[in-house]
Amino acid sequence: MKNQSTLFFFCGKMGAGKSTKAKVIAADNHAVLVSEDEWLAAHYPTQIQTFEDYIKYSNLIKPFVKKHIQSLLSLGVNVVMDFPANTVKQRAWFVSLCREVNCSHELWFLDVTDEQCLSHIAQRRIESPERALFDTESVFHHVTQYFEPPTADEGLTIK
Repeated sequence: MKNQSTLFFFCGKMGAGKSTKAKVIAADNHAVLVSEDEWLAAHYPTQIQTFEDYIKYSNLIKPFVKKHIQSLLSLGVNVVMDFPANTVKQRAWFVSLCREVNCSHELWFLDVTDEQCLSHIAQRRIESPERALFDTESVFHHVTQYFEPPTADEGLTIK
């Protein structure tokens, strides 16, 4: 029997507006919002100093996050994950979460220009000075080299 819950997740370059969109989708769908930034800040408040640190600690929390998310989805609760789904491998992880509990998913693809992303990042540095270390043009270009737009052969429900 198909589970009636839905997992919402996001693909978009750094600064595309994924976190902002996640909040809107959570409110519109009476969903629990789970933020990777919040989980990482709570569990590793001083350990993430580089992009490589982020990758390491992001991978460390995934087994715990997966179990938590699947528990919610199994109960019929909609979940919005403010975690990046910017590579084929990342998106496959989200799909596997859904497949294992037989729920629906929606991938929200925010197709935004580099110029718009950089403008958002500059604004974010002003609004959240604690993010200034990572919210830079050089980090944007570094991270963007790994970005893979979603394709039809991934079997995703893209919004």
